Amino acid sequence: MKKSVLLASAAIMMCYFTSCNGGKKTEEAAAQAEEAATEAAAPEYKLMEGLPTVDLADFPKDADGKITLFDGKTLKGWRGYNRADVPARWTVDNGAIRMTGSGAGEAGAKDGGDLVFAHKFRNFELEWEWKVAKGSNSGVFILIQEVEGQPSYISAPEYQILDNVNHPDAKLGKDGNRQSASLYDMIPAKPQNSKPFGEWNKSKIMCYKGTIVHYQNDEPVVEYHLWTQQWKELLDNSKFSKDKWPLAYELLLNCGGENKEGLIGLQDHGDDVWYRNITIKELD
Repeated sequence: MKKSVLLASAAIMMCYFTSCNGGKKTEEAAAQAEEAATEAAAPEYKLMEGLPTVDLADFPKDADGKITLFDGKTLKGWRGYNRADVPARWTVDNGAIRMTGSGAGEAGAKDGGDLVFAHKFRNFELEWEWKVAKGSNSGVFILIQEVEGQPSYISAPEYQILDNVNHPDAKLGKDGNRQSASLYDMIPAKPQNSKPFGEWNKSKIMCYKGTIVHYQNDEPVVEYHLWTQQWKELLDNSKFSKDKWPLAYELLLNCGGENKEGLIGLQDHGDDVWYRNITIKELD
């Protein structure tokens, strides 16, 4: 049982046996306490357990401490979100991880689904290169919690990957906050310096003790701070607000879970996208 539920239950019992009116039990006090408990209780969910993980010692590390997460030849270390194998639409194509689009939308194909690296990270610098086909959409997620029956983005901030010119999502949201390198549906990437479809872009996410910075083509374009009032306000004004999507709100408000760590992942949005030169440097 979640701590919020336990506290709320305690509140009910206190109000049931005690009230402002001389300590007598009142139906009104009990009703008010029950209402407060309902508001305090978070949506129920189940985290997936027992899925494969990898030891980072098995992956090359350079003199600067950068660990190679993709060797350009195999999908060693990678698997599907909420599954032990690699969805068939993710392949290695000419030195890049490729998602072959299905046209079926987000994880819509039976042989599709998001791809994750099977190790949890806390403080890090993640670097990669990417390109998209015309009109394609994807994303890179951090601090993913694998939640049974739910998509990966329900718990994870998203670095948007997009063809800004040809995909309609670029014109949705607010002030361009669904364009490439944006914190999806929350903060627009500025300056917006992505390259056209078919060309390689360079990206980085720095995650350190709740401070997150997005870089695109060697420029910092987004900064935000997890587990703060700012973060709550961003969620309150997004598609993940408590009113619109209470479970996503709960998970994202506390993203990274108790240990403030999670998986990184690549999104299957049903479109063609390529990723290469993926490295990570763990920070103290």
